Parts: sequence; C-alpha cells; structure tokens
Amino acid sequence: MEESINREAAGLQKGHDSLPERIRGAFPGKSQDIRSYSPLTLAYVGDAIYDLIIRTAVVERANRPANVLHHITVKYVSAIAQARIVTALQEHFTEEEQAVYRRGKNAKPHTTAKNASSGDYMKATGFEAVLGWLYLQGDMERILELVRRGITAAGIGDL
Repeated sequence: MEESINREAAGLQKGHDSLPERIRGAFPGKSQDIRSYSPLTLAYVGDAIYDLIIRTAVVERANRPANVLHHITVKYVSAIAQARIVTALQEHFTEEEQAVYRRGKNAKPHTTAKNASSGDYMKATGFEAVLGWLYLQGDMERILELVRRGITAAGIGDL
C-alpha cells in the first residue's frame, strides 16, 4: 500500500504526467520544441538530472555525513567518470540519442574542465545533453537504464 502511494505521489504510474510536464504546469511559460534547444542547454539540464540520480542512489545506500556523501558522489559525477560511462554506452544509444550526443560533444562550451582533459569534458557534455534531452521528453525510464548500464559497463562502482 505504502509503495503504491509513493509511486502515485511521484507520478510514476502510467497515465500520470512526467516530472517535466508537472513542472511546466506549475510554472507555465513559453512552449518550445525540444529540438530547438542548444546542446549546451540540454547538457545543463542533463547535468542536474544525472547529479540528482547519483545523489539519490548514494543517499539510499546509507545515511552518512554530507562530506562523506560528497566524496562518494564525486566518483560518479566527474567529467572523467561520465566520459568512461558514455564510451561504454555509445553502442546502446538509439540513432536520435547518438545525434544528440554528437551535438553535445561538439558544442563549444564557455567553460573549461577543471580536472579532466578537454576530450573527456566534451564527452561528458555530450552524455549530459542526452540525459537532458531524454528528461525534457519525460523519459526517466530510459535515463535510469542508461545510467545504470553505463556505471556497470564502465566499472566505476556498485550503485
């Protein structure tokens, strides 16, 4: 019973609006075709979604001090880790996901990588663009599948 209440509250049952749709409903704005978003805008959203997924998975493992949680999380959210994940995942991308990835990877960011090569940073940006694109479409199942599969295939950790 409690699980069904939690799933309903999270909008996870079929027929419910996705989180992006719920946010658009609560904060109405100009409707825009997702294909018109820049790859860096998609990466901006994808970075937040990926970070939220990893933080949630880390916190679900154990209630620990925030600095310990941060050190565990960094292992997964760095540009180097994301580059390893996307390298392991590329063969599993659909054609559309491949196209979004290429656009993100080839975008000219206005920032530089702190602790990663520019190649790894560009791959991570492409990965984040795919996640942002999927999120804005409301496809959390695909995002979770890719993140789970990528972490396992890259051998990064045991989330």
